Amino acid sequence: MPRKIFVNLPVKHLDASVAFFTALGFAFNPQFTDENATCMIVGDDSFVMLLVEPFFATFIDRPIVDAHRQTEVLVCLSCDSDGEVDALVAKAVAAGGQAHRTAQDQGFMYGHGFVDPDGHVWELVHMRGMPA
Repeated sequence: MPRKIFVNLPVKHLDASVAFFTALGFAFNPQFTDENATCMIVGDDSFVMLLVEPFFATFIDRPIVDAHRQTEVLVCLSCDSDGEVDALVAKAVAAGGQAHRTAQDQGFMYGHGFVDPDGHVWELVHMRGMPA
């Protein structure tokens, strides 16, 4: 049975995060959305729960890191082409994020990334020659 994955990320302002990721083309499941959280749909079995920091804190017993200063996770998404990688980075920058590093072409893989408004790093890769 395929597993589903739910990545949980703390955010400061849920509405701003929803606006940012909507500008990148992501949709949200209203069934799992309220003033504390939303469920961003990444794929059939992949979701990102964006949780306001006070609500996120109810699930953990450690401090929430400041993702602008420390890295708690790298989220990596696959793309269908080099162009899709570049287009998604451009959308992120236009929506208020920033590019992360520079694009890397390693022959078998092309990658780039962005930093969202809460400081989370999102890597984007096109794995050339891998079946979809």
